[in-house]
Amino acid sequence: MKIEENTPLAKFTNYKIGGPAKYFLRARNKKEIKEGIKWAESKKLKVFILGGGTNLLISDRGFNGLVLKVDIKNLNANGLRVRSGAGVEIKKLINFAIKNRLSGLEWAGGLPGTLGGAIRGNAGAFRGEIKDNIESVRSFNVKTLKARICLGRHCDFSYRNSFFKKHDNEEIILNAVLKLKKGDPKMIRATTQDKINFRKNRHPLEYPNSGSVFKNVDIKRVPKKTLEKFNHLIKTDPFPVLPTAVLISEAGLKGKRSGGAMISTKHPNFIVNVNNAKAKDILALIKLAKATIKRKFGVIIEEEVQIIR
Repeated sequence: MKIEENTPLAKFTNYKIGGPAKYFLRARNKKEIKEGIKWAESKKLKVFILGGGTNLLISDRGFNGLVLKVDIKNLNANGLRVRSGAGVEIKKLINFAIKNRLSGLEWAGGLPGTLGGAIRGNAGAFRGEIKDNIESVRSFNVKTLKARICLGRHCDFSYRNSFFKKHDNEEIILNAVLKLKKGDPKMIRATTQDKINFRKNRHPLEYPNSGSVFKNVDIKRVPKKTLEKFNHLIKTDPFPVLPTAVLISEAGLKGKRSGGAMISTKHPNFIVNVNNAKAKDILALIKLAKATIKRKFGVIIEEEVQIIR
């Protein structure tokens, strides 16, 4: 176990934003995670579990405790089942599935981040969600210092949420078993590439970003007057939602700036780092978007990005 000190966190996030971690540990297995947790407890330090850093905004002050990066990267297949470490990148997982003629992850084409992060936030796109692929998840409990297995149906998955997200920094995802189905590699690759191309064309990937900053809005939470106005723009994701990007655009917020951050003109649910932005710049635009949309449309939007203050 190697504990680093004053490690810059910006390099571990897609936003390229964030101050230093007082202590930092890259854990490659359960043993190192356990040792790291016990070490932090002995020092009475707070612990933050870091995955791929793709949907994360870290304070300019950094984190005054131990940042534990889960870097478990085992990957193997047995028939229709794939066992993957939490630190495996989604891109690598998809390519592995294609090589093994396994279908079911095409919806995740172009999705950034790691499997652990995808499970935690029940990542989804194009009417697919990671919960649909999960057979079981093995996790490590910070309090008991023991591992356990949770069947997919017991992981309390919901829209961009899970048991693991509800118990952040208490239950650490180690690995998971995904159940897929047989498919034609050419068809799988082509469908996956379609999703990748869609993201390239619609998302501002030329700038550091955290993906969608806000969750889309369940139509049950949209006032009738607003729903009638935007009824033709409702989409299934995986249930009927009003895209937050529509509300941000209609509120006239595209292109709004704060310091080095900007609400994207290409996809307004992205707040991008256009010029060495600070976390405070991103937070200012998040605050602006929430207040403006509530005032204009009576809709309360919720962050999808995880914020570490």
